[in-house]
Amino acid sequence: MSDVCAFDDLADGSATRFEVDGVPVAVVRVGDDVYAIGDVCTHANVSLSDGEVWCDELELECPKHASAFSLVTGEPSTLPATQSADVFGATVVDGRVFVVNPRATSADTIEGAN
Repeated sequence: MSDVCAFDDLADGSATRFEVDGVPVAVVRVGDDVYAIGDVCTHANVSLSDGEVWCDELELECPKHASAFSLVTGEPSTLPATQSADVFGATVVDGRVFVVNPRATSADTIEGAN
């Protein structure tokens, strides 16, 4: 797991781009929850973290062509995107946000991050 930021640094209802193990990841805060999704739209090479967060739907909208991706599954709910974005485990521990390294093995756990 990678420590990416303090939970309080994330604005509710917004996405922030981080590099995690060399992979661009959008970390999204919705209330007290955090989500991590690949930061590149699967339809066009556009940063999803620049898009709008749909809190009620738990989706992140691509700012280029308005495809929306589930923060839970990565599945697009609107065209033109047809391929899922990668999603990664994200959690808050002692006020810090941790994201599973996109290139990690199953041995990489939260205990290894502390």
